[in-house]
Amino acid sequence: MEDLDRRIIGLLCEDGRMSLADIARETGLSTSALHQRVRRLEQRGLITGYRAEVDFRGIGLPLTAFVSLTPIDPASPDDVPERLQEIAEIDSCWSVAGSQSYVLKVRVAEPVDLEALLARIRAAANVSTRTTIVLSTAFENRPPHLP
Repeated sequence: MEDLDRRIIGLLCEDGRMSLADIARETGLSTSALHQRVRRLEQRGLITGYRAEVDFRGIGLPLTAFVSLTPIDPASPDDVPERLQEIAEIDSCWSVAGSQSYVLKVRVAEPVDLEALLARIRAAANVSTRTTIVLSTAFENRPPHLP
């Protein structure tokens, strides 16, 4: 990837709503040349989407937790993501190395909702869980460091 492409991606990560004209000005490209580069970055899968950052406390989901999953039967098919796909409270699902198979990031309104969610996860995926509740977030979703 060229340095200019890294710069464009970095600017979009810092502000996904930055106009193409402003990015062109920052990078020294014409708006049409920049538009072509952004389109190529999207086509190559290096830019995969644009989204709003949300204040989860403000929308009524102040409780964030990480839930580690361990299969109850290690010989069963590894289809945990498919089994959990429709559970809206799950923000992210990562396959991990170590004693657990997956780690989930979940968001709910209050502890009783977390308790109910954990029961649904256990039943749907046939797993045991280990939960860590987030007390505060120093930073999250930082733009990548692009050397």
